[in-house]
Amino acid sequence: MRAKEKLRVNVLMVDDQPAKLLTYKAILAELGENLISATSGNEALEILLKNDVAVVVTDVSMPGMDGFELADTIRQHPRFQQMAIIFVSAVCLSDPDRLRGYRTGAVDYISVPVIPEVLRAKVSVFAELHRRALQLEGLNRELRRLSNSLLAAQDDERRRIARDMHDGLGQELTAAKMVLDGFLLQGDSADPGKTLAAADASAMIERALQQVRSISHLLHPPLLDEVGLSSAIAWFLEGITKRSGIGTSLDLQPREFPRFSRELETTLFRIVQEALNNVFRHSGARKASVALSHFAGLLSVTVRDDGKGINSSVAEFRPGSIGVGVGGMRQRAKEFGGDLQLENCYPGTRVLITIPTDDCIHRDLAAAPPKTRESPVEPAPAPARLGQSRSLSR
Repeated sequence: MRAKEKLRVNVLMVDDQPAKLLTYKAILAELGENLISATSGNEALEILLKNDVAVVVTDVSMPGMDGFELADTIRQHPRFQQMAIIFVSAVCLSDPDRLRGYRTGAVDYISVPVIPEVLRAKVSVFAELHRRALQLEGLNRELRRLSNSLLAAQDDERRRIARDMHDGLGQELTAAKMVLDGFLLQGDSADPGKTLAAADASAMIERALQQVRSISHLLHPPLLDEVGLSSAIAWFLEGITKRSGIGTSLDLQPREFPRFSRELETTLFRIVQEALNNVFRHSGARKASVALSHFAGLLSVTVRDDGKGINSSVAEFRPGSIGVGVGGMRQRAKEFGGDLQLENCYPGTRVLITIPTDDCIHRDLAAAPPKTRESPVEPAPAPARLGQSRSLSR
């Protein structure tokens, strides 16, 4: 089996003298990388804008834009902040020259005459670092793709199970209850024991039906598809209050909250669901609030509680400190180009999700906002635009 071919990276050589460029090319040819030549600083900048370059080997003394100016211009571009720049010079060899070179972002400063083995070794190191960075970036992209696919498959499976439970098991239980209720309506008083047993069985089936409906709706609330995100969240908040006694409230801005794509609404509902479940399980809170805001193509969702807060390591997303729940929330937001922030509020925690929605809004669908319920919870603070507010979450 043939060994996997090495990923070739671009090495840019800059010098106003063609003879020197040929020399560099001869020295670096053994590395097997893609060598690109430029005879001026301006030409080098044009090449950088069109190509992904691992290392720049540049002369210092050039007419027009010299090497120092070239390096300074390169470093000003956000895309090239980490690019390796190696200076080569036969004239500017004083300590102030070298210091200036390092201050402009050079990783090395080589004097002429160039020792071929030294130049090859230095370029090889930075080329390999760039190659590994590209490979890692590719693996991260694949990991994100697989993670997004897993989340989508999970949502589809929840939707399917919810439908099967409602249409399958729910219907069977309903039919069984109808048979028992029909038996009770016959009024067979000759055997009161059987009548009482049938009544008890009917009551048990009714409770089982309620559980099936609750589980089905928690897996995937019908309101999410039929009416929209705001109504589904209002329903979930009502359930949280009934199950836990935590006071809840919902604030919508604007009141006539728009509909979005099914994928985005499902993503946001799952994030809010996870955040509120964390409030219920971990926070010890008495109040919780959710605020939905959509202005100028930016959707903001804020979940706030008055509980005991979170560790600073969780709020900063330090590796090893966040669990699957918070990690899944963050990944869901990133899938739509959004951002998830966590912050302690003293008391409590706030979760802020901000997602651009220009391509996701469904202007032809109007979600009727639920009526605001009376609740002991303070109104959720109006979500600020991205960059104007931090957020907290579990």
